[in-house]
Amino acid sequence: MTTLADTFSSTFREEHRLVRDGLLELLDAFENRDQAKARRVLHEIAVLTGPHFRYEEEALYPGLVRFFGESYVEKLYADHDGAIRGAAELVEIAGKESWSARDVERGQALVRGILPHVSDCDGLSILVERLPDSFIQNIFRVREQSLAAGLDLITWAKGVRQRAAFAETHQARAALVK
Repeated sequence: MTTLADTFSSTFREEHRLVRDGLLELLDAFENRDQAKARRVLHEIAVLTGPHFRYEEEALYPGLVRFFGESYVEKLYADHDGAIRGAAELVEIAGKESWSARDVERGQALVRGILPHVSDCDGLSILVERLPDSFIQNIFRVREQSLAAGLDLITWAKGVRQRAAFAETHQARAALVK
């Protein structure tokens, strides 16, 4: 008999597989200096991760505090902050007219910096198995709302997300200017 937690785990894993595959394609695009592919793949990843990050933060992460405590869940949010900043920088690089060797190297480093979150996050589903069905149903409800809103990662992060992923970057830049 398939449980609600099993359904969540398979849904969650499939979403992570799609993001993983996109990131690996992006590495390939940088290696081959294929800017058109990089732009296309970045768009696909952004469309996938906007709703995914949103329902994780709004519905899943709060339920994990009981297992991990607040400091580890804060780390999960901080990992999202880093992934969002990395994605924004990848968009900047991909949008350039041409890439330097440094751009390619930086793009690859950014992708490699995001990949571990994808694999680490996938393991969270094992703890979802211990959450009540009502909580899992809420995760699915928020997931459906997030998908229906259809916001890509950067649009969601800049316009809807309750946490400012770019605040540290702006503060750091402002400090450099002073």
